[in-house]
Amino acid sequence: MFLTDKYGRDIHDLRISITDRCNYKCVYCRSGNNGPSFAELAIADYLRMVRVFVGMGITKVRLTGGEPLLRRGLVEMVTELSQMKTLAGRPLDIAITTNGHLLAELAKPLADAGLSRVTVSMDAVEPQHFARITRVPNGYERVAAGIHAAQRAGLDPVKVNCVLLRGFNDDQIAGFGRFAREEGVVVRFIEFMPLEEDRVWSPEIVITLDEIVRRMGDFMPLREIEHQRSETARRYVFADGIGEIGIIAPVSHPFCGQCSRIRVTSDGKIRTCLFSVREHDLAGLMAEGASDEEMSDFIRQAVDRKEARHHIGEPGFVAASRTMVHIGG
Repeated sequence: MFLTDKYGRDIHDLRISITDRCNYKCVYCRSGNNGPSFAELAIADYLRMVRVFVGMGITKVRLTGGEPLLRRGLVEMVTELSQMKTLAGRPLDIAITTNGHLLAELAKPLADAGLSRVTVSMDAVEPQHFARITRVPNGYERVAAGIHAAQRAGLDPVKVNCVLLRGFNDDQIAGFGRFAREEGVVVRFIEFMPLEEDRVWSPEIVITLDEIVRRMGDFMPLREIEHQRSETARRYVFADGIGEIGIIAPVSHPFCGQCSRIRVTSDGKIRTCLFSVREHDLAGLMAEGASDEEMSDFIRQAVDRKEARHHIGEPGFVAASRTMVHIGG
């Protein structure tokens, strides 16, 4: 009954985008001129998809976007998800990735509805630098308030994701180290991937895992701690044990061999990898009146075509068929 691809990887982590809209225009992510490009489904359609996936062994569901907190009916959706049980009879692990701009108002309602965890995307810890990246004034204060609200609501530990680009925000590394220690959040750095809408990717712009560890060591040394095999982030704590840093390194240290993820876009297309050049139209099948069993068969066929790995930086690399904001974080 469980989802396993042809390479023997167990697929138990579903990321589902519930909107293509975003209230930020981060300069490394989108051009600032291009808005939503793909449709949204009814919340009931996403819920049906999730139920089918959970019946096939999915144990973790992450709601993404765009910006998922923009979606009307989100709290009610989380309530419905919290009623679902895994094949082992346990509650779903329900998480959200958000830019945090609306989190101060929604953290407690979401936690009360059954949200397990929250990850906030935040690419600078200096307010002026943050505003230049997001092209939104006073955003830093709102995001900081959202992080604190999430902590008060018990959504601990709050994770803060930062995409690093050389010459752009890599001067924030030490600042994020202080932020992790002082705010009690887990800061996770992400190597920049070729999924951009506007800014052109090159290997030279990537701040690699090894460089992050070295440069953070100039602030305070890190030591690596154990992480689960299917986790994307390598985990570190500071030498005195205060503050955790994660590093997601798909470029310099690919983890494709342990990938446990499958994605559904806001318009209901299955993507088996961030860098897929093909998609599988689950929403179209559902609109034609497919039964849950037919949807399950379709999902298994899609998973069977899951790519062995990405080919970032290799000759002949073909860009993904969508950029990151249109896939779902």
